[in-house]
Amino acid sequence: MPNANAPTLTTLAPLAAMPGGEIRVTGTHLAAPLAAEIAGVTATISMSRPTALTLRIPNGTLPGQLSIVTPAGRSNPLHVSVGIVMAENLHPVASPAVDAAGNVYATLSGSRGQQTPVSVFRITRANTAGTFEMRPFLREILNPTGLAFGPDGLLYVSSRAEGIVYRATPAGAVSVYAEGLGIATGIAFDPDGALYVGDRSGTIFKIRPASATQAQETFVFATLEPSMAAYHLAFNATGTLFVTGPTTSSNQPIHAIDRDGNATVFFRGLGRAQGLAFDHEDNLYVAASLHGDRGIIRITPAGQASLAISGNDLIGIAFLPDRTAAVATRDAVYWVIL
Repeated sequence: MPNANAPTLTTLAPLAAMPGGEIRVTGTHLAAPLAAEIAGVTATISMSRPTALTLRIPNGTLPGQLSIVTPAGRSNPLHVSVGIVMAENLHPVASPAVDAAGNVYATLSGSRGQQTPVSVFRITRANTAGTFEMRPFLREILNPTGLAFGPDGLLYVSSRAEGIVYRATPAGAVSVYAEGLGIATGIAFDPDGALYVGDRSGTIFKIRPASATQAQETFVFATLEPSMAAYHLAFNATGTLFVTGPTTSSNQPIHAIDRDGNATVFFRGLGRAQGLAFDHEDNLYVAASLHGDRGIIRITPAGQASLAISGNDLIGIAFLPDRTAAVATRDAVYWVIL
């Protein structure tokens, strides 16, 4: 007969976590836990009450079933999605970029003025089980920062040291697309194919592409307060530009800029908000902290915020065609199933 005092798990939040992140588990008979196991790996219990536990995900943990063991027995399992390493020994300073085939691109940015041996790596998934391969893609771009694919299918890369945006072919041939862009950081394309570039000192540039009747044009689109690190840019489905720029404030806003360059505050209350991306339902995901919770924050179009992925030192996020996510930390990129 099952022990009536055996632990029972009901919910966990968030449903996904990075190694080192924390999850909160609710249930009954959770007092005096002997162990918490995720896919056979013992997790650290940092808080314990009869109806709730807080667990820290150990390094090396894979996605799998969570169960709690107490003197009265083992609980029912709940699935935890844990980030899987795609590539290490990187230095992303903004969100990764993803091409139409699902390949992920991330930078080895380096400190200001440092020329790294490889500027941008391409990460391919060998199969659906989570095996990845990283190969050099671009070299000799100084301090590569923002990454974005244009409507032409080419990769665009900003250099914060040079104030230049480069354009790269699939074969890795690089040319200058635009220059004179200050401390160029985050970049994003609008639905019309114009490129927007965040200058860390406070300017959002718009680069209108050349046409049959007009030359390429660069002009100031909007002005915001300076950022201590970088601007991060992303467009939603309706063509509104969303911008973060980390400051020392713990009540930092996300700005929404309309097509005319008018900026309003979409959401306020984040700490060190960085890279951002939209999912297929137009929910905004941003690397930040919210009410002390660190990781990837999901914000609905109505402005409701919650922790989607728990983790520390996260830089940005990008979505793959299969709706999984590539999450960048300070030195790696992880694959996360949301």
